[in-house]
Amino acid sequence: MKIALLSIHIIVTIILIALILLQNSKGGLQSGIGGSQMYRSRRGAERIVFIGTIGMAILFLITSIINLVVH
Repeated sequence: MKIALLSIHIIVTIILIALILLQNSKGGLQSGIGGSQMYRSRRGAERIVFIGTIGMAILFLITSIINLVVH
Protein backbone atom coordinates (compact mmCIF):
# COMPACT_ATOMS: atom_id res chain seq x y z
CA MET A 1 0.00 0.00 0.00
CA LYS A 2 2.74 2.43 0.99
CA ILE A 3 4.76 1.66 -2.15
CA ALA A 4 1.71 2.24 -4.37
CA LEU A 5 1.01 5.59 -2.70
CA LEU A 6 4.63 6.68 -3.08
CA SER A 7 4.61 5.63 -6.75
CA ILE A 8 1.46 7.66 -7.40
CA HIS A 9 3.00 10.61 -5.55
CA ILE A 10 6.17 10.44 -7.67
CA ILE A 11 4.16 10.25 -10.92
CA VAL A 12 2.02 13.25 -9.88
CA THR A 13 5.20 15.15 -8.99
CA ILE A 14 6.82 14.50 -12.37
CA ILE A 15 3.65 15.53 -14.24
CA LEU A 16 3.37 18.69 -12.11
CA ILE A 17 6.97 19.66 -12.85
CA ALA A 18 6.42 19.09 -16.58
CA LEU A 19 3.26 21.22 -16.57
CA ILE A 20 4.99 24.03 -14.70
CA LEU A 21 7.83 24.00 -17.22
CA LEU A 22 5.29 24.21 -20.07
CA GLN A 23 3.76 27.39 -18.63
CA ASN A 24 4.27 30.65 -20.50
CA SER A 25 7.05 32.61 -18.79
CA LYS A 26 5.78 36.09 -19.71
CA GLY A 27 3.77 36.53 -16.52
CA GLY A 28 4.72 37.02 -12.93
CA LEU A 29 6.90 39.70 -11.44
CA GLN A 30 8.42 40.91 -14.71
CA SER A 31 5.10 41.93 -16.23
CA GLY A 32 4.00 43.53 -12.97
CA ILE A 33 7.03 45.79 -12.84
CA GLY A 34 7.10 46.50 -16.57
CA GLY A 35 3.36 47.05 -16.81
CA SER A 36 3.32 45.87 -20.40
CA GLN A 37 0.17 43.80 -20.27
CA MET A 38 -2.34 44.02 -17.43
CA TYR A 39 -4.75 41.21 -18.28
CA ARG A 40 -4.85 38.52 -20.93
CA SER A 41 -7.20 35.56 -21.11
CA ARG A 42 -5.87 32.06 -21.62
CA ARG A 43 -7.07 30.18 -24.66
CA GLY A 44 -6.55 26.79 -26.23
CA ALA A 45 -3.61 24.71 -25.11
CA GLU A 46 -2.43 27.38 -22.66
CA ARG A 47 -5.72 27.10 -20.77
CA ILE A 48 -5.51 23.29 -20.69
CA VAL A 49 -1.97 23.43 -19.29
CA PHE A 50 -3.02 26.02 -16.70
CA ILE A 51 -6.03 24.01 -15.50
CA GLY A 52 -3.96 20.81 -15.54
CA THR A 53 -1.32 22.48 -13.38
CA ILE A 54 -3.95 23.46 -10.82
CA GLY A 55 -5.38 19.94 -10.84
CA MET A 56 -1.97 18.33 -10.41
CA ALA A 57 -1.10 20.73 -7.58
CA ILE A 58 -4.28 19.72 -5.76
CA LEU A 59 -3.52 16.03 -6.38
CA PHE A 60 0.03 16.60 -5.09
CA LEU A 61 -1.36 18.11 -1.89
CA ILE A 62 -3.81 15.24 -1.42
CA THR A 63 -1.19 12.54 -1.99
CA SER A 64 1.20 14.34 0.36
CA ILE A 65 -1.40 14.37 3.14
CA ILE A 66 -2.33 10.71 2.53
CA ASN A 67 1.33 9.68 2.63
CA LEU A 68 1.75 11.59 5.88
CA VAL A 69 -1.28 9.91 7.49
CA VAL A 70 -0.44 6.39 6.26
CA HIS A 71 3.11 6.58 7.55
